[in-house]
Amino acid sequence: MKNNETIRVSANTFFTYVATIGFLGFIPFAPGTIGSLFALALFLLTDLPLFAQLTLIIAGALLGIYVSTVAEKVLNEKDSKKIIIDEFIGFYVSVFYLPKTWGFAVAAFLLFRFFDILKPLFIAKLEKTLSNGLGIMADDILAGIYTNIILQIWLHIFRA
Repeated sequence: MKNNETIRVSANTFFTYVATIGFLGFIPFAPGTIGSLFALALFLLTDLPLFAQLTLIIAGALLGIYVSTVAEKVLNEKDSKKIIIDEFIGFYVSVFYLPKTWGFAVAAFLLFRFFDILKPLFIAKLEKTLSNGLGIMADDILAGIYTNIILQIWLHIFRA
């Protein structure tokens, strides 16, 4: 029985590590912004094809729901600010299917942080309505969707 408990504690520690993106979630100032900046840096430094971006978003959202639920219990904090996988995935939603330029990346970062921090347009309600990892992930995904819609409109207006 002792081995099962050790395995469970190790798994919970690992899942919390994933939810907090390692030590980044434990940085004492603006961990959500740090998580978004990390996503911005990876987005700019990698060249993922569209299918891989979509896979990252879907797999990351599903994984994020699970690991956030576990991390909430381990950290003993509801919607802990240390959990930042939601900001990471939310940022990737915000840049999905947009040109990979500094301008769009920075605009996506700023708009995403605006929506994530202020939580307008049903984002706050979604966060409060859903519980555990689903609530943690859903509000940031919606913030990313709003950001992406605004930038897609911008792109199509000025492309024409």
